[in-house]
Amino acid sequence: MADESVMAKEPGVGQDSSGSMLAITRLRKVYQDGDRSVEAIRDVTFNLQKGELVCIVGPSGAGKTTLLRCIAGLLAPTSGDVVLAGKPVTGPSQGLAVVFQEYGRSLFPWMRVRQNVELPLKESGRPAAERRRLVDDSLEAVGLAGAGDAYPWQLSGGMQQRVAIARAIAYQPQVLLMDEPFASVDAQTRADLEDLVRTIWARLGMTIVFVTHDIDESVYLGGRVVVLSASPTTVMRDVAIDLGESRDQLETRANPRFGQLRGEIYALIRDAKRHGGRAS
Repeated sequence: MADESVMAKEPGVGQDSSGSMLAITRLRKVYQDGDRSVEAIRDVTFNLQKGELVCIVGPSGAGKTTLLRCIAGLLAPTSGDVVLAGKPVTGPSQGLAVVFQEYGRSLFPWMRVRQNVELPLKESGRPAAERRRLVDDSLEAVGLAGAGDAYPWQLSGGMQQRVAIARAIAYQPQVLLMDEPFASVDAQTRADLEDLVRTIWARLGMTIVFVTHDIDESVYLGGRVVVLSASPTTVMRDVAIDLGESRDQLETRANPRFGQLRGEIYALIRDAKRHGGRAS
């Protein structure tokens, strides 16, 4: 049985959906292929208040990406609701921006960095002066103020992912959704990008949903970690991460509390694999 001393909560407990920035309620997704149906997500409920950074973890194949696509309005749920700032999400929304794992595929190699970041702003009809300001601000926020004239293929993988993040935040979304965005970079670059996310979150006050398969990353980044069961997916636990607002790659990870939280979440995921989502 998991140790309740780590401030874990049962799904939905203590979360008031009224006034939430993002509310996911009884979300279910079934894939239908002729006479065959696969229930990927059975029942997922959780909420985010404005300015929260929440990580989502779960076993491989738990439907994390499916869940994120449903939240983003890129995939229609079978049932349940996604509500952004009081308005139902029924398709791609201007209030949501997504950063995917395959950043290389999302950047146009024939466009310069500045043009890549500016593209969604152009499509939304923003005036030229406003576009320039937003692009400049977002490139500065991700540490690429001097890279605007470069092409993506001239940059390292980590810098390309920074461009993808800059494009997302330039759009000024209400919620930033990130789908395992650092899975394809080396460990040192990953640590730098984790700190970048924390810096952007603190600087811009942005609400962030960060999906990851890495337990350590979820504990380091999040104010809460939502732990998913094995498929068909439910929320096993919503774990509060009481490590303070300031995080440091060495000091935070050396903190005994970090180890306790990591162990709690690991135990939940292990139980999900063994018991099909029912914690022992």
